[in-house]
Amino acid sequence: MGTAVAGMFAGMALAFAGWFGGFAAFLLVAALGGLGWAVGHWVDGGGRAQDLRDVFGRRRR
Repeated sequence: MGTAVAGMFAGMALAFAGWFGGFAAFLLVAALGGLGWAVGHWVDGGGRAQDLRDVFGRRRR
């Protein structure tokens, strides 16, 4: 699936959330979509679960 098609689906999801759920639902869908994009981008770049554990483990020390 190309980025244009993925963008179209994301826009449609935001439109439906805004229309049926109001502005709060729109913001929730946008935030979760952004989080999903970031995780997907990280995984595509070769990210591993061990990397996340290392990052959060360093913050506690």
